[in-house]
This record gives sequence, structure tokens and C-alpha cells, in this order.
Amino acid sequence: MPKTNERLLQNAKAMRSEMPEPERRLWEAIRGKRLNGVKFNRQVVIGPYIVDFAARSHKLVIEVDGDTHTDAERDANRTAHLESQGYRVLRFTNHEIMTNLAGVSEAILSAIPTAPLPNPLPGGERA
Repeated sequence: MPKTNERLLQNAKAMRSEMPEPERRLWEAIRGKRLNGVKFNRQVVIGPYIVDFAARSHKLVIEVDGDTHTDAERDANRTAHLESQGYRVLRFTNHEIMTNLAGVSEAILSAIPTAPLPNPLPGGERA
């Protein structure tokens, strides 16, 4: 397993203390296993990326796209990389989180049981 980039780890740590309001609100809703008992972490380094939130046990990533977020090609590349690592990626806009946090929480809940299984499955189990 390759060593995680130290610069990315430092950036992720700094980002945890400077979260924008929509990320902070979503974090309050999902932290401490508040959402169906699933543990989420914030500002997680996965490969060459820092994702906003991740539930590693369920291979689920949540990305919050800011108001000025417009780089669709970069997002597609990022999502493709995360999916190649077995993660399912959910994206929400700041507006969605600020105006419909309950709906965002429901969408995350509905994605949890369908998040990809680890690859390979532990103990030789079959899906």
C-alpha cells in the first residue's frame, strides 16, 4: 500500500478547521454515527484527492460542491478515480444542503445499503 502524501494530510487537517457553512451543517448531521450508525470522517485523503466526507466501511464518499463550483471535467476524473477504488460518490450542492438538509440526509441513507462491497470480499465470501 503506497504511503499517503504528507502534504495532502496537512491540507486535509487544515481544511477540517476551516469548513464552509454547508459542510459544517452536513457534518453536524452525519458525525458521531448519527446517520444510521455509520461512521463518517471529514476531509479524508483517498489517493491523490481529499474528499469532503467518507464512510470507509461502506465505501461511500460525499462531496459538497460550492456555489462557484464549475469544473465538471475535474469532477468526472475525480469520481472515476474514486469509483476505481471501489467508492460510491454522492454529490450535493451548497444550496441543497442549506435548503433541504433532511432530503440530503435521506439520499445519503438510501445510498448506504447500496454502497459497493469491498473488493475483494473479506474471507473469500461471495456476494
